[in-house]
Amino acid sequence: MPLRPLLPGFLILLLTLSCASAPHPATAPSSTNGVAAEAAVQVDPPSSSEWATDMARFDAKDAASKPPREAFVFTGSSSVRMWDTLATDFPGKPLLNRGFGGSQLRDSVHYAQQIAVRYQPRMILIYAGDNDINAGRSPQQVLHDFRAFVARVRRDLPDTPIAFLAIKPSPSRAQQLPKQQQANALVRAEATRLHKVEFIDVATPMLGADGQPRAELFIEDQLHMNRAGYQLWRGIVAPYLD
Repeated sequence: MPLRPLLPGFLILLLTLSCASAPHPATAPSSTNGVAAEAAVQVDPPSSSEWATDMARFDAKDAASKPPREAFVFTGSSSVRMWDTLATDFPGKPLLNRGFGGSQLRDSVHYAQQIAVRYQPRMILIYAGDNDINAGRSPQQVLHDFRAFVARVRRDLPDTPIAFLAIKPSPSRAQQLPKQQQANALVRAEATRLHKVEFIDVATPMLGADGQPRAELFIEDQLHMNRAGYQLWRGIVAPYLD
């Protein structure tokens, strides 16, 4: 039989086998440590243009005083920004506070380089999601932005530990507690499957026997913590710094 009539069918077979063996474009390649690489995740624009002022403030601090090497970087919203006793709460630890009050989780994604990555930290601890829920974003959006934050950090720091401080319950936002708890549950579950990512439950101990936020842990605005609140956090966070 002549070979020419068989050629088209032979080429089709080769093409089929080639396509079957090629990696699917949506499949992330595995990293060298066996953990699947995180794909880039798209996030909404920053929640405010004011964060540029905070980034300039961090630049000025870095210029005035060289940041410690391999520091534990705390970042996120006002619960971190107002933690002004970090140095005394964790003595002997290289610490850096890069909280910017009012920020949402997506803002930490956009400014990850300025608030964390550039310091080549020993660990990144982030508190965010509180303002997100208050602004009307869903627990699923908090999870999405958490994934995006991890992916952004992993792009430059594949092995740096990341810890998410749970969204805290507060009396002024008690009506948001169900959504906060749903977001925490989603992030906790996600953290268990990710490489060197921890979920630190600072939220549950802040609830009383009635399941409501403990008012004695907050200043007058019933949103931000007082010294007792930060002392509670210190005891929970300290083991993760060891």
